[in-house]
Amino acid sequence: MRNRAVVWVGISIPFILVVSVLCGAQAGKVESIGALTDGAVPEAVRQALDAKGYRLTLDYPTPACELWIRKSIPAQAKKDVEGVAYPQLAESTLIGVIHFLQAAEDFRGHRIPAGFYTLRYEIMPNDGNHLGAAPNRDFLLAIPAASDPDPNATFKLQELVTMSARTSGMKHPSPLSLAQTDSGPSIPTVSKDDQDHWTFSAAMKLNSGDELPLALVVKGTAPQ
Repeated sequence: MRNRAVVWVGISIPFILVVSVLCGAQAGKVESIGALTDGAVPEAVRQALDAKGYRLTLDYPTPACELWIRKSIPAQAKKDVEGVAYPQLAESTLIGVIHFLQAAEDFRGHRIPAGFYTLRYEIMPNDGNHLGAAPNRDFLLAIPAASDPDPNATFKLQELVTMSARTSGMKHPSPLSLAQTDSGPSIPTVSKDDQDHWTFSAAMKLNSGDELPLALVVKGTAPQ
C-alpha cells in the first residue's frame, strides 16, 4: 500500500462503530424526488445518477440535504483488506451526489458550505497515524461538483484529497463516514443513533447486478 501518512492528519481521533439502526433510534424523514437537473452539477455526472433521488429531513422541520446515488456503480472483486467494510468498491469510485441545502459539517467537524458535491469512495490510511482509529476505514469524500465533471475518472489518493480539500478550503479532505452494515432496508431510511449520528441507509446497485447495502452518516461528527 502506498505511503499515506500525512494527508489525513487531524482525523486520528477515537472512532466508534456507527450502525444504521439502534434500539430507540430517532427516525427522520426520507422523501423520494426526481432526477438531478441542476446545472451546477456537470451533465455527465447527472447522466450517471439514478433517476430517483432522496430528500432527507433530520432533526429540523426543513430538509437538510438531497442525495442521488449512481445508477450503476463499478464493482471490483472483493479484496481482503484489513478494516474495510466495502471491499467491492475501488478507491476514488464515484458513488453519488449530495446537495446540502444549508451549511453542514463533515465527519471531522469542518464546515461544508451549502451546495452540490460529488461523493467518491476512499479508504482511511492504515499507517502509524491512524492505526486503530476506526473500526472500519471507509469514507466518501465530498468534492465541489463543478470541479469533478467525469463520473468515470479515477484518481490517486493525493489527487482526491486535493480535490476534496476545496470543499472546506483547508488542507484536509472533507469525509463523510460509511458505517458497516450487513443488510440494507427494504426502503431507504434515515435515523439517529445514541451518538447523534444521522445515518442514511439504502441499497446501491452495482454493475455486476448485485446490490450493496449503503449506510452513510449524513450528519454527525467523530467523537472528540
